[in-house]
Amino acid sequence: MANLPHSAAPRTMFDKVWDRHVIVARDEGPSLIYIDRDIIHEGSFHAFADMKRRGYSVRRPRQMFGTPDHYVPTTGREIGDAATAEIARMIRQFDENMDWGGIRSFRLRDPRQGIVHVVGPEQGITLPGLTIVCSDSHTSTHGALGAIAFGIGQSENMHVMATQTLWQARPKTMRISVSGTLARGVHAKDVILAIIGKIGAGGAGGHAIEYAGPAVRAMSIEQRLTICNMSIEAAARCGMVAPDDTTFQYLHGRPFAPSGEEWDRAVAQWRALPTDDGARFDTEVALEGHAIAPMVTWGTSPEDTAPITGHVPDPAGAPDAGRRESTAKALNYMGLTPGTPLADVAIDRVFIGSCTNSRLEDLRAAAEVLRGRKAVVPAMVVPGSTSVKRAAEAEGLDRVFREAGFEWRESGCSMCAAMNGDFVKPQERCASTSNRNFIGRQGPNARTHLMSPAMAAAAAVTGRLTDVRRLLN
Repeated sequence: MANLPHSAAPRTMFDKVWDRHVIVARDEGPSLIYIDRDIIHEGSFHAFADMKRRGYSVRRPRQMFGTPDHYVPTTGREIGDAATAEIARMIRQFDENMDWGGIRSFRLRDPRQGIVHVVGPEQGITLPGLTIVCSDSHTSTHGALGAIAFGIGQSENMHVMATQTLWQARPKTMRISVSGTLARGVHAKDVILAIIGKIGAGGAGGHAIEYAGPAVRAMSIEQRLTICNMSIEAAARCGMVAPDDTTFQYLHGRPFAPSGEEWDRAVAQWRALPTDDGARFDTEVALEGHAIAPMVTWGTSPEDTAPITGHVPDPAGAPDAGRRESTAKALNYMGLTPGTPLADVAIDRVFIGSCTNSRLEDLRAAAEVLRGRKAVVPAMVVPGSTSVKRAAEAEGLDRVFREAGFEWRESGCSMCAAMNGDFVKPQERCASTSNRNFIGRQGPNARTHLMSPAMAAAAAVTGRLTDVRRLLN
């Protein structure tokens, strides 16, 4: 790891990391930046086909990592368990591409397999100060450890594999500060939904977000990962949290993290990454942590969110004609009536999983609500990785879920993206811990309400959107 360039002017954390990765800087237009990590999933076959067609080879395979996640079956660990023959072929092709490129990978039966954005941090592949890409929009997750991480397309993926570089326009900077402390029953998912609800689905367009403030500093890494994960839902290029002792404690001893003297040197450099006092951001946003309540979405965008104590909005109260029209369309799709208390909305099923909320702490939060209770609707838990699954089983969390009537599945993206045979049926209403409630996201004509794992567990045992605080002892 190279030393950070020195500058007398105060700089943001983003600027520090970006500047040290610039190879070619242009006054206007994109700059050529060095990429430290490219994490690859089974949907990246187009990039490999392009590489082979052009006669290219992977430039630095030791800086690449792969794991199948989007299409993998959650009912078993054999390729033959895949939902279709085409998906089985895709998973086999992933293995072949990893072998062809000499890329380290965690395959379907590997105990390290899982969702790319869960595996990267838990394996120590994600480190402070790195640039990380993946052909998935929620790559912003990795910024929770102080990295610049963003999603790329398949042509860009091919460019990174062939050159270890990428042309990128430098985004503006935004700091979102959350003051105070969070109330019991309020989780990181509630915080990021409250943020998106405040600034809008396009509110961070063209910006790199730094999340700051006492409420963020008090969060565990797993909670920070949840917040950074959904940065893209506000149109941000990436989301970041400055590394601190919480970060270092989380990373120490991880398989791909530095060790010994290299660890000491790395930590010394990581401590220089946080934003300097006096550094200026292009945009500043502030929220009061104590004012955030458990949140749920009511529409077809993550910005369509409200406290569980609220009501389905009336389009007539929207601030402009465009918003009135979009609200009316969303409510029509969701089958909701204006003025209905959100806590009166019945649900048909529950999904706990996705790269947003499938880590061990997420499962613990849901299990706390479920102990001694029974789900009254179909419900499914999909751990974010095989490592998470095994750790949860070691704690007995799988028994809590099963006794509550939940299905306990193998790791993968599952019902979040509905690409692997796990989906919500048409017109069904799903309480989901995933990151998107777009039209058809969880299946054709499926209706998705986003919320925290604790809130999803509460919905499972009541059959409706429920304020989890009512169920906490």
